Amino acid sequence: MKKKSWVFSFQVAAVYVGTVVGAGFATGREIVEFFTKYGVFGLAGILLAGFLFISLGIKMLVLSKRINAESYQDLMTFLFGRKFGSFVNLFMLIILLGLTSIMLSGAGAIFYEQLNLPVRIGVIITILLTIGVMFFGVNGLFSVNIIVVPMLILFSTILAVRSFSIEPFFNIPSEPASSFKWILSAFSYAAFNLTMSAAVLVPLANEIQDEKVLKRGGFLGGLLLTIILISSHLALSTLPNLTQYEIPMAEAMKTTFYAFYFIYIAVIYGEVFTSVIGNLFGLEKQVLSYINLPRMVIVIAILSAAAFISKFGYSSLISLLYPIFGYICLGVLALLMLKKVPRK
Repeated sequence: MKKKSWVFSFQVAAVYVGTVVGAGFATGREIVEFFTKYGVFGLAGILLAGFLFISLGIKMLVLSKRINAESYQDLMTFLFGRKFGSFVNLFMLIILLGLTSIMLSGAGAIFYEQLNLPVRIGVIITILLTIGVMFFGVNGLFSVNIIVVPMLILFSTILAVRSFSIEPFFNIPSEPASSFKWILSAFSYAAFNLTMSAAVLVPLANEIQDEKVLKRGGFLGGLLLTIILISSHLALSTLPNLTQYEIPMAEAMKTTFYAFYFIYIAVIYGEVFTSVIGNLFGLEKQVLSYINLPRMVIVIAILSAAAFISKFGYSSLISLLYPIFGYICLGVLALLMLKKVPRK
């Protein structure tokens, strides 16, 4: 029985990691934006974010279980109250649209920067694949993460080991006052990802009977995320002209371990594609609660809006939208820290 509970704990950890490791994480652009551009301070930021992933990940799982939250909306209502909670849920709809746009833009960036094909071809192919999946159902699609996440961990670890050098940390030009900015960056990164992962983790916690399983799953998930962040950061730190690349992890793979380069491109695209589908499902369900229209009409309307926003470019969207989302999600993080978990 104890062995079985550990299996469940690893499953919770895998879902946690799979939810946070989205396309921005996989491409490395997100890690550059929040951590690596701060040089040696970036590593301290990762350790701080890792602590928040472990401690608040556990708390969110246990809290969701104790209040019998069946959905993300239930947790937000508990944290913010009924009136403000409904506003937060509406705001999440805007965030999900922004994220879907970023993922589509990321798909275009992969086709352009890594395959020398036009950006719009990457966007159009991804939209057509997404419509196909949404039309015929998504059974088995999320199992892609069972392959993608372990491969991502493996490749980022190999890259970190092969390219490790302490010197690049001190060659990366840190931004002015980076000794303060990296702290806010770490908090906003953890806030953003914990808030977004709640959509999956809250209903999951409601299904698991044993709180020990949730606590272990939250700990293991947070620890794995920290390990992936550190290994990716070490690999990216060796890359010259780091901030000029749309897909920096692919560039690091190309220069360090070319034999696996195209496999890694496929892994990154798999993450982008599953992220588009995941965000679209969240959006579709929320829009359906406001407007009564056929599913595919809503799906095509959302993808059309996201495709338009994606024209602004992948790096520009991540640089602009991710920090804004992160700062707003700091409210969720603060309340998650301050609110007491009800007794059993």
